[in-house]
Amino acid sequence: MNYKLLIQYDGTDFHGWQVQENDRTIQGELERVIGMLEDAKVNVIGSGRTDAGVHAEGQVANVMISRGFTPDKLRA
Repeated sequence: MNYKLLIQYDGTDFHGWQVQENDRTIQGELERVIGMLEDAKVNVIGSGRTDAGVHAEGQVANVMISRGFTPDKLRA
């Protein structure tokens, strides 16, 4: 199932959106946490990217998940 994510975050402690090998990023954290729920590697695709330390409100992304989670289960 394809899920649309509407994301808001404080990017102060992150090195931007895009996954970076040795840095904490928004995309990396989303993939890590959703991957734990899915019990498999997932790919979160963002509608745009942010730089290190940048905040976002209303950023859109999507992720394919095979398990049938309700929106409330994914909401944080």
